[in-house]
Amino acid sequence: MDRPFEPQRIFTTIPVLLPYVSVTVGVAFATLAAGLLLGWLLAAAKLGKPGFLRFLANGYTWILRCTPSIVLLFIVFYGLPEALIRLFGINIHFFHTAFFVIVTLSLLFAATVSEIMRSSYLSVDRGQYEAAVSSGLSGLQANIRIVLPQAAVSALPNLGNALVSLMKEGALAYTIGLIDMMGQGILLIARNYGAWAVETYTALALLYWALIIVIEKTFGVIERRLSRGKRSIG
Repeated sequence: MDRPFEPQRIFTTIPVLLPYVSVTVGVAFATLAAGLLLGWLLAAAKLGKPGFLRFLANGYTWILRCTPSIVLLFIVFYGLPEALIRLFGINIHFFHTAFFVIVTLSLLFAATVSEIMRSSYLSVDRGQYEAAVSSGLSGLQANIRIVLPQAAVSALPNLGNALVSLMKEGALAYTIGLIDMMGQGILLIARNYGAWAVETYTALALLYWALIIVIEKTFGVIERRLSRGKRSIG
């Protein structure tokens, strides 16, 4: 491996990786949608009155936050099809690899999101909810019109950070055979018999940096717009 570093290889590699950016982004957005839904249900259970649901939601969060991503990915990829076919006779062995990646990342993302949503909801002064109810709004209307918009502003920075982490965790998907941006990079290195590996990884880093910049800018714009709404409410 005495080959010198060839910076120009970075720029010839990026066009080879670009077609697979859509796979990486698609998995991230599907995970975002599923994770937000599950995270919202978990947060509702944690904030609700039934102690049994609170116990289950908190236990789920603790277990998932203590489980390494790659371990859970292997459990879902190898264990879920076997469990479903043994327990319910449902065969999902033919499902696309992306399905197992999305399930894994959604389970992990939901645990983080549930804590973000719970803490953001609690950060809103309870007096505002009570004032809204005393002015004639129902509890549901007070939550939707007064509490949740303010909680969303508080949650956005942490949600943005969680999405950035999700994007990086998704790079593990190649370990079960998903050909996304990282998977294509690994295949490229293998086809070159290990040559220009540093250049390929640098090209991958540049693409991930670009994606993360887009995410951060998008969340910044949303946060500024919602903050204007918050000031107008106040």
